[in-house]
Formats: sequence, structure tokens, C-alpha cells
Amino acid sequence: MPKEATIAKKAAVVDEVTDKFSRAKSAVVVDYLGLTVDEDTKLRKQLRDEGVELEVIKNTYLRRAAEKSGYEGLDDTFTGPTAVAFSYEDVAAPARVIYKFAKTAKNLEVKGGMIEGKVASMDQLSELSTLPDREGLLSMLLSVLQAPVRNVAYALNAVADSKNDEPAA
Repeated sequence: MPKEATIAKKAAVVDEVTDKFSRAKSAVVVDYLGLTVDEDTKLRKQLRDEGVELEVIKNTYLRRAAEKSGYEGLDDTFTGPTAVAFSYEDVAAPARVIYKFAKTAKNLEVKGGMIEGKVASMDQLSELSTLPDREGLLSMLLSVLQAPVRNVAYALNAVADSKNDEPAA
């Protein structure tokens, strides 16, 4: 393969990864070295079920794509075996799945990531992992919205009961 073709192919890969960084609401960078095939398969399935894409990408491509996307603080994370979990919809999904999975798979290590266009600290990623999924958040919101209505219903019921207890005149 001619040198120009190789360079063009690598540039295309960098552009593709840059696009993924640009479109992603969040991305988590992990070191997957030491995961068994079974663990890797389970992790990928769990991520896929949450709408997250996990890709193993060469560190040089990741460095260039991160630089083109404006993520200056991620260079340190692109060392050794690296995989990136991209989420285009649910910001918390990659962190939530990976941190939960890392509790049982000791060889999975979170190296860094980004949230909503900004490089995230390890503390921010850990915090993000504790957020419930979309359905859980909607359930919480519904519960909060129902509370005032429920309280009014209880008050009206109490008034009706007190009226029924009064002797007829």
C-alpha cells in the first residue's frame, strides 16, 4: 500500500474518532487489559443494552482526535491498552455500567473521560456512575410531582370524613 494511502486511511480513522468525541454526550476511557473473553462479552452486552458503544482504538488516533475535539486533558489517559465507551444519549450510562462492572471485574480500570464536552475528573465520573438511568429519574420526578396532589386528596378526604362524623341536625 502506498504511503499516501496509508496516511489517508489513518486520517480517516482520526476523523471518525473525532466525530464520535464531538457527538458523544459522555465518554469513559478504560484499561481493559486482563479481562477474560467472557467478561469482555458481558461488558459489551451491558453497554450495548444501555445504548453505549465500546471501541478499542489506538492511542495515537485517540490523542489526535481528542486534540481536534478540544479535549486537552485526556492525553494522559491514552496509554497502554485503551478502550473508550461513547454514549450519544444518556450521559450517565457509560460511567454507571463500567463502574458497576468494575466491582466484579477487578482488571477493568477507569482512566478518565469527558462529560458534556468537558474533560471530567475521576470524582466526577464516579459521581456520575451513581445516577439512576432515565426511567429511574422519570420515576423520581413523577413521585415528586404527585406528592402535592396526593396531599390535597388526603386533606379533602379528611374534611369529607369529618363532615360525615357530624350529627345530622
